[in-house]
Amino acid sequence: MLPLVKNSWTNVLLCIQMTVVASDSISPCSITGYSANCKGLNLDQVPPGLPASLESLDLSFNKLTAITNKDLAHLTQLRSLNLEFNNISLIEDEAFASNALLKELSVFNNSLTQVPSKLLEPLTRLRSLEMSNNLFASAALGEVFSTLRELESLSMGGPLLLNLSREDFLPLRWTPLKKFAIKSASSLQHYDPGTLSVLQTDQMWFDVALDQKPEILPLMLKDLAGKTFAVLRFRNLFEFKYYTGSQDLFKGLRDIAARQLVFFRGKFNENLLRMALLNVQGSAVKDLGLVAIDFARSPDFVNDGLESSVTDLVLDNLLLQDISNPDILRFDWRFTWLSRVVRLTIRNVNFNYVPCDSWEEMRNAETVTIAGNRLTDEALYNQRCDYRSSMPKLRVLNANANELASLRALSALTAEWTALRELDVSHNKLGSTRESCTWKQNVTKLVMHHNMVDQVTFGCLPTTLLYLDMSYSNLDVLDTGYFRQATQLQVLLLSGNKIKFIPSGWESPNLLSLAVDGNSFGLIGEGSFSSMPRLVNLTAGNNPYHCTCDLHAFIQDTLGKGRLSITDWPGNYKCYHPEPLLEMTVAKYLPGRLVCDVRLVIAVSVVTTAAVAFLLVGLCHVFNVPWYLKAMYLILRAQYRARQEQGEAGRAFAYHAFISYSHSDAEWVRDHLLPCLENCDPPYRLCIHERDFQPGKWIIDNIIENIEDSRKVIFVLSRNFVNSEWCNYELYFAHQRAIGKSFNDVILVVKETIDPESLPSKYCKLKKMLSTKTYLEWPSEPKRQAFFWAQMRGVLGKATPTGEKAGEGGGGQPTDRVSMVELPLEVEDGKGEGEEDSTAAPAGQRQVVPPGANNDTEPESLLLHKVISYQAIPIEVV
Repeated sequence: MLPLVKNSWTNVLLCIQMTVVASDSISPCSITGYSANCKGLNLDQVPPGLPASLESLDLSFNKLTAITNKDLAHLTQLRSLNLEFNNISLIEDEAFASNALLKELSVFNNSLTQVPSKLLEPLTRLRSLEMSNNLFASAALGEVFSTLRELESLSMGGPLLLNLSREDFLPLRWTPLKKFAIKSASSLQHYDPGTLSVLQTDQMWFDVALDQKPEILPLMLKDLAGKTFAVLRFRNLFEFKYYTGSQDLFKGLRDIAARQLVFFRGKFNENLLRMALLNVQGSAVKDLGLVAIDFARSPDFVNDGLESSVTDLVLDNLLLQDISNPDILRFDWRFTWLSRVVRLTIRNVNFNYVPCDSWEEMRNAETVTIAGNRLTDEALYNQRCDYRSSMPKLRVLNANANELASLRALSALTAEWTALRELDVSHNKLGSTRESCTWKQNVTKLVMHHNMVDQVTFGCLPTTLLYLDMSYSNLDVLDTGYFRQATQLQVLLLSGNKIKFIPSGWESPNLLSLAVDGNSFGLIGEGSFSSMPRLVNLTAGNNPYHCTCDLHAFIQDTLGKGRLSITDWPGNYKCYHPEPLLEMTVAKYLPGRLVCDVRLVIAVSVVTTAAVAFLLVGLCHVFNVPWYLKAMYLILRAQYRARQEQGEAGRAFAYHAFISYSHSDAEWVRDHLLPCLENCDPPYRLCIHERDFQPGKWIIDNIIENIEDSRKVIFVLSRNFVNSEWCNYELYFAHQRAIGKSFNDVILVVKETIDPESLPSKYCKLKKMLSTKTYLEWPSEPKRQAFFWAQMRGVLGKATPTGEKAGEGGGGQPTDRVSMVELPLEVEDGKGEGEEDSTAAPAGQRQVVPPGANNDTEPESLLLHKVISYQAIPIEVV
């Protein structure tokens, strides 16, 4: 047991140790790939657990005080190490022993008191070393710097550096640098001539204040004589006080081949600036920058009204930036020093007025930037100035970040500048009012993003543009008319606006690049940009897209053809609607083909419709729907005509009964039915087609009208009746009249026995009627016929007087207006006339009305069978 217990405790201790190691290995830094960002984490030591594969490590802006030999020992792949803005006072000699691949090292702004020569010995591949702003008392470099053959950039010095000695930079005499920067105390006290002469560098940066020893500057410039520099830069040349001496401190500039000269910060009065400019105009300097200097007028300067002393300052670029005193523009109270400047930049100088003579002096300027000032329309465009001969070479005018509000003022200002091509008026207040503008046919590029434009602004834009930027300008509606006029437009940037829809028919025949990202529209389709035949680049992301078939078709068509490149696809395209697809990328929206293919939908719809139509046609054929429709049409037409001729309210019946029979049964009707009923006392008034139909009227109208004018309808049923089309119509019309009422006004007289089951399905109503409604059956034996007529009169009821129809004769007599009906015959199986039919039937099959029964009331049923709906049977008319 003891060995097992011992092993268990060993495992527990091992687990605890591994847990401690794991916790120590958790790093607070942000690690991405081979880079670790530990910037600004208030670290007081190098964090443990950094991956050994790191190539870049940023430990800047922390509270480190020392770098030990072990801190970076495991980072053998390290190429870049940033230790600036800490409080490091100690770096052990072997701290970088394992970092032989290091190329960039910055210990800028720390507390080192000595140049760390020993620890640099392993770093033979070092290219950039930033050691400035430490507490060095001496600038002397050790011999190790002579071994740094790949060194390109070196900065050193600090606020405690008071002297520069001749031997300080000797180890660098064989090392060609790209940049060398030296920082001294607030006032350098001593400089050995020849100290800088050993240096070889493209850029020379001085952070050296000469408030107390201004005479050192000519010595330094003398050591640089004959050398060539891309940049010569002075920072805080006079940090605390203006130079009031008479010695020409910049005399040595004429002997230095410096392309760019920059004075950054420091105090410059008018006299010191004049010294610098007079020496620059005779030097190789082509780019001059005066940045953040503290300019002041010299109190002893006398304005004699003569020309400025600086008249031959030939510069490619003049930069005046972040200067609080705008008087620097009117140097020597003239603008003459600007007369030979090609590209002039006046940024954040706080001037709010442009005198007329300034435009005249800038006659050689090709590019003028007057950005970040307080210029208003009235200050920039002075209507009292004559601009006709000014700025003949100006091609680019940049007036962004001012307080301009009128495009009309800009068009008037630039009207005479025929060489002007590009105009930048971004970050102003343009476009809020309706204006009328007149532009020359020369401006091709207009940058006016971050303004407050609307649809009417387009009416004041030049139509000669090739490039137009109206991004982030609160634009919500486009004026497509402008784009039809601006036919040469090639680049249009409308990002970050509030455009709610892409207008249909948006024409721009030569547009190559369009940016409409970050707006408010959600619908685009294949036709959205169809009137832009040359469009090749489209940026349209970050819009609230409605994921529809049109959008899907547009994306698929665009990506498939490859003619149009969607530059921000697919990351910036997300669905906003419908809600279930919210935040889903448009690239994942894949609707089915049947949903979006219009041709397929049409094909399926056509096939489905055709199938339904064929089915309906088949059903109509089976159930004789056309026949019913035709009959219904005839009824409605006849009723419409009847209502046109006379109102129906209060109309009396003209006949006691309408007789419907086949032409083959006409003899029976004339010889038996009519005499027995019309010769009664009182007589019954009957309607038969041969006698009572009105000549010249439609047969259907006669049938319907006379059925409507009859109290009862008597159908004489026989095999010939079944084969008659017109009898079928009369049966159908009588049935339609009975809808909503009882069927007591329909009397069936079976002249010949008809088996209901033998009838075709077409006569379903008649079959049902024979099976359900009681009917009278004509007996062939004469002795039983008297009883038949008694039953008939009982069904018809008492022969009360009926109303006469206007223009018609009395019933019972044939008239000349007879329509003869030719009925095709079809013999059906059934009882013959000679067959007997007993008057006494079994109970439940025949109900008999005895002779002499009271005829004043209509019995509800008289004979055997029950009533059912029926189908009309057509007849032919001769």
